[in-house]
Amino acid sequence: MISADSHDAALFTEIGAAIIVLALLARLASRWGFSAIPFYLLLGLAFGNGGLRPLPLSQHFIGTGAEIGVLLLLFMLGLECNGEELMSNLRLGLPAGGADFLLNFTPGLVLGLLLRWKPIAAVLLGGITYISSSGVIAKVLSELKRIDNPETPTILSVLIIEDLAMAVYLPLVGVSLLGGGPVKVATSVSIAVAVVILVLFLALKFGRQLNRFVSHQSEEIILLSTFGLVLLVAGLAARFQVSAEIGAFLVGIALSGPAAEQSHKLLSPLRDLFAAIFFFFFGLQIDPATLPPALPLAVGLGLVTALTKVLTGYWAAKRAGVDRSGSFRAGMTLVARGEFSIVIAGLGAGIEPALGPLAAAYVLFLAIVGPMLARFAK
Repeated sequence: MISADSHDAALFTEIGAAIIVLALLARLASRWGFSAIPFYLLLGLAFGNGGLRPLPLSQHFIGTGAEIGVLLLLFMLGLECNGEELMSNLRLGLPAGGADFLLNFTPGLVLGLLLRWKPIAAVLLGGITYISSSGVIAKVLSELKRIDNPETPTILSVLIIEDLAMAVYLPLVGVSLLGGGPVKVATSVSIAVAVVILVLFLALKFGRQLNRFVSHQSEEIILLSTFGLVLLVAGLAARFQVSAEIGAFLVGIALSGPAAEQSHKLLSPLRDLFAAIFFFFFGLQIDPATLPPALPLAVGLGLVTALTKVLTGYWAAKRAGVDRSGSFRAGMTLVARGEFSIVIAGLGAGIEPALGPLAAAYVLFLAIVGPMLARFAK
């Protein structure tokens, strides 16, 4: 029987070794002027179940760290724009959001129907191809120092609309999978939409009071207040079947002035640490043995939906008055898929066995290709 001390020693050793390897990969990526995200993903793939050398890491601990990483990425993005900018971007971005849905949901839906899957499985594949990865894109924008670029508000508006669409989509498919009737579906969706509107209203209405609560001369108090608030709001949002990422993003929107500047300074190192853990954990969850049979179809679908995302971002940015090069950067930045696509695939694992491997290969392909396209977009 392993003692508690032995267990702790093994756990700390494994996690410490993994983080040191992540640091070495980040150093290598920095020397090459390249995004570290593909390296983190491939490392997780190599050391996950079915990989070259599976590591008996604490999945619960690493998974929690990964979720915190995504929340901090979205919170830091929210710090970059205020409530007025958000509402303006949403109004301008609604047509682009509609085009985004039609161009990127349709390929997955059509492929699922051509494969003669059940209609609900085809709808799930449509969701997988529709939603971009907020976590990957936020990391790319930060790495490439494009937060202040003219096309970034357009990228954010598309991501926000996608996340808001998930607030309707996930309860809808979730209740449908459980066999719920129209009344139950309508109730679940209505609750999710109401919570999104309420959180957005509170973020905009009480932002000043929130800033007073967070601001302090002590960095320790600011760090604890902000970090706790992000996790609290994200958890409450998730409890009502709303994206936790939306909750974290709206906390960032609500903060402004000195409080936002102090939070950005103090939480940036935590964001980078947990974001690296997120991408590593993402790779750990994929069994390499399931990828080869699904890879040809996943790559074909990935190429089609990479093109449709580029068209979406290009059109949305041009419509917002961004120049040609900025519009191309917007489109290429939106290509990556990630965390939401895996969540959606998990919902359909019991009704279509082929959905999981196809989604894993598809997401891994675009999570690697997306940052590369964004890096080389001039």
